Amino acid sequence: PDIHAALDRLMAGRGLPGFTRPEVVGMIGDGVRVLVERALAARGQPFEEAALAGFSADYTARAAEATALFPGIDDVLAGLEAAGWRLAVCTNKPAAATAALLEALGLAGRFAAVGGGDSFPTRKPDPAHVRATLALAGGRPDQAIMIGDHRNDVMAATGAGLPCIFAGWGYGTPAMAEGAAAVAARPEELGTLLPALLARAALGHRPA
Repeated sequence: PDIHAALDRLMAGRGLPGFTRPEVVGMIGDGVRVLVERALAARGQPFEEAALAGFSADYTARAAEATALFPGIDDVLAGLEAAGWRLAVCTNKPAAATAALLEALGLAGRFAAVGGGDSFPTRKPDPAHVRATLALAGGRPDQAIMIGDHRNDVMAATGAGLPCIFAGWGYGTPAMAEGAAAVAARPEELGTLLPALLARAALGHRPA
């Protein structure tokens, strides 16, 4: 919701109408620059660096005004930590905005690493973004699993050699789950799916 609100403020500042939720959902997932490009193009406007800078500053400052955790997420993350999973965030959101959001949601201490959309030279769907975030967290591809709700998550994970669980409760459409190793309808399913996929991956890498 805070991305939506920031886009609407960007449009209002230019005397342009805002967007519906489906319109915003269709524009997100490829980083802030592409988001602003799509938003301006949808209103017949050319891209401006000033618009990108203004949106980025506004969103970073107000990234957690209306955003809330999906129901059950906090308990699931705590359970995964207790089970020994090391957690990391790989997002196309700018690192500063991501850090502010995690802090506001009380999640900053849960993650071993945060790989934002501007943390490395590449971003999702480039698998290098996943590999760099994984390395930052001290993880290994053969012992890691990606969870995401966008086709870019699935593409980046599979390209990096990781199974991907598609988060069916998120913002993505069912079609975006193509190529995922599994689909979780609810966060609570992760506690079962993660070890099952890890075991399956281990069998796949076992020498003959």
